[in-house]
Amino acid sequence: MNNAAPAQTPAAPDAATTPVREPDAAGADPRRWLILAVVALAQLMVVLDATIVNIALPSAQQALHFSDIERQWVVTAYALAFGSLLLLGGRLTDLIGRKATFITGLAGFAAASAVGGAAGSFGMLVAARACQGAFGALLAPAALSLLTTTFEGTKDRGKAFGIFGAIAGAGGAVGLLLGGLLTQYLTWRWCLYVNLVFAAAACAGAVVLLRRTPASRRPRLDLPGLTAEAGGMFCLVYGFSNAASDGWHAPATWGFLAAGAVLLTAFCYIETRARQPLLPLRIVLDRNRAAAYLSILVTGAGMFGIFLFLTYYLQQTLGFSPVTTGIAFLPMVGAIIVSANLANIVLLPRIGPRWLVAPGMLAAAAGLAWLTRIGVHSSYTADVLPPLLLASAGLGLVLSPSMNTGTAGVTPSDAGAASAMVNTGQQVGGSIGTSLLNTMAASAAASYLASHLNPRLMVGGHPAPALAELAQVHSYTTAFWCAAAMFAAGSVLAALLFRPGAPAAQA
Repeated sequence: MNNAAPAQTPAAPDAATTPVREPDAAGADPRRWLILAVVALAQLMVVLDATIVNIALPSAQQALHFSDIERQWVVTAYALAFGSLLLLGGRLTDLIGRKATFITGLAGFAAASAVGGAAGSFGMLVAARACQGAFGALLAPAALSLLTTTFEGTKDRGKAFGIFGAIAGAGGAVGLLLGGLLTQYLTWRWCLYVNLVFAAAACAGAVVLLRRTPASRRPRLDLPGLTAEAGGMFCLVYGFSNAASDGWHAPATWGFLAAGAVLLTAFCYIETRARQPLLPLRIVLDRNRAAAYLSILVTGAGMFGIFLFLTYYLQQTLGFSPVTTGIAFLPMVGAIIVSANLANIVLLPRIGPRWLVAPGMLAAAAGLAWLTRIGVHSSYTADVLPPLLLASAGLGLVLSPSMNTGTAGVTPSDAGAASAMVNTGQQVGGSIGTSLLNTMAASAAASYLASHLNPRLMVGGHPAPALAELAQVHSYTTAFWCAAAMFAAGSVLAALLFRPGAPAAQA
């Protein structure tokens, strides 16, 4: 197959694959790197909050006396609000201005974190987590939109998205480390209180550095579209979350998933008829941007397989403490940072997203397949670290180019909606991946016990500890195989959907 880019300039260059021009020195905002630091700090807070609470859950459960069945709602409440309201947050960014939306999101996220940290009951904690998700849905699109508009038209766009993509990929691992430190040496409540520090620093920087960008026009909010989209996303995230606890055959699971599919189909129809749509379809109908959003969704689904099950394996099977588990993920952070910046700064302008995203997903799939060789007595250095580095390098090749491509070529008035689509892919993908892989892992453990159990391996009416450990490891390796399959399928889709060749020069 000849994959070389055509030599002649296309008659109608595609906006999403067209890089912005390199400006003269006067055209770039001299404060752009300080703005990037503020935006990156806010993004780090949102991303690590998805994992930092996982480390704190056992301690919070003991302090607030809620059951194992109720425990999932501390995570699900955040995902439900975040996933349901992201497009609204993105559109509000375009309508009322990026600075106002960004600061409102920071302030609200900090207030909800303070309430959650002071929670005296399970209900109060869940409500605070839902509020965190709602304000996170304002904050995340505003942050990415600010990054897009600040570096639009500059030669530093690749560097900026390399840094931002590295934070998006490595933030979960940083959350595990920080959560372990705070839980072990302070209290689980500080896993929420720490957001006050992040938010205060980011808010101070935003007030000083960001310019007010009022919308040139104030169109009406697309309320029918908003209702269908928020309801559809809620049903979809709730259905997948319910599958983890009640199984795929439960009426609450398939009923909500079916309702979500119907509502999202209605949303697409509404957007084709609306004069001022919540999500202008020109954003997602572009081939390269659609491929970028799909790649982020697949990566979000598979990446949580690494975080979730490797965390359990390191703590429950190898006996690592929360802090040691967090430190064990640090090489992953380094590998993502290096590969993300290499991909965005050096490779993307030369070869385009197709031959970064597709091989990156293959590398992630290979790393996860390699991880299936772990056992009860495996070594972290020999059996975990090498495949973890391989998968992490692949994630860096996927995330930064996909984020860059997913927000490239959009007008400033659409930057918030395009940014929301990037975050929606990551959030919904994470929810789907967690539920799907959790269900697969639980089924694998039960099947392993059923096929290997006999009276000699029973102790006090329960499986012997050695057999239970083997079943648990089998459940992890099953989840890794499933995540590897997701990445392999994603690689094929990326190779088919992304346009070949380097982005053409802008006229």
